[in-house]
Amino acid sequence: QVSPPMTPKVVFTSSSSALQAERQPIMAGNWKMNPLTEDEAAELATGLTALLGDETCPIDEDFEMCTEVVIFPPHPFISKVRDTVEEAGVTVGAQSMFWEKKGAYTGEVSGSMLKSIGCEYILCGHSERRSLFSDDDDAINKKVLEVLEDELKPILCIGETKEEFDLDIKNPTLEMQLTKDLFGVPKEQMSNIVIAYEPVWAIGTGLVCGAEDANKVHKFLRTVLARLYDEEVAQSVRIQYGGSVTPDSVDELMSQPEIDGCLVGGASLVAEKFGRIVNYERK
Repeated sequence: QVSPPMTPKVVFTSSSSALQAERQPIMAGNWKMNPLTEDEAAELATGLTALLGDETCPIDEDFEMCTEVVIFPPHPFISKVRDTVEEAGVTVGAQSMFWEKKGAYTGEVSGSMLKSIGCEYILCGHSERRSLFSDDDDAINKKVLEVLEDELKPILCIGETKEEFDLDIKNPTLEMQLTKDLFGVPKEQMSNIVIAYEPVWAIGTGLVCGAEDANKVHKFLRTVLARLYDEEVAQSVRIQYGGSVTPDSVDELMSQPEIDGCLVGGASLVAEKFGRIVNYERK
């Protein structure tokens, strides 16, 4: 039995300058092409569920601002991992999908296939898909639209390269990615989208974008969302940070007002590390 999708909680408070939103935290673990076997995947998932704290989302979701937890295993392990974590209230997702519903597309999977095995989220636009598998913004936009049509939820990844960072064209790059990748997405669907800001130069390198710098980027992304939609959307969409997130950096990152969660790579492959990240210290 697959648990029903959780609806992200957003609480608005009045402000003289703008809408202020309290957004439900979301922590996600991208396992990439790891581990090697289904048994190892089940062991990792079991280890994580044993470490979840009181502020992570239980299946009945009594605590509105509990931390939503999502795991992205490789496709062959999704069902096994789902069976392992669903009673703890953890959601599973897929690392990629194709934008067609079925057909002669060898090696691809569709949204309906992934939904049928319990997926709720789909990663779209991860830098490794962009660089290694030539996913451009047109392809990513098609995936985002298909994910939503299939009643799944995209986590849309955007981020600048080291060269773009050094040339000081980070903001224009991010604005272009966001504008192209969200083309055709109506306002009413934005509540189902999570944005993940992942500076490419910080993914798997050990280099970390400072928490305050990341917060400034997230604030800029909200100005882009306000231009594309309106201030309500800008303040309600959840924006994660990703890029060498560790137990040592998570508390400072999550203390920033514009950062709503983390998309975690390498550290999500160690149950103790990801458990500490999920159970970050709330301030």
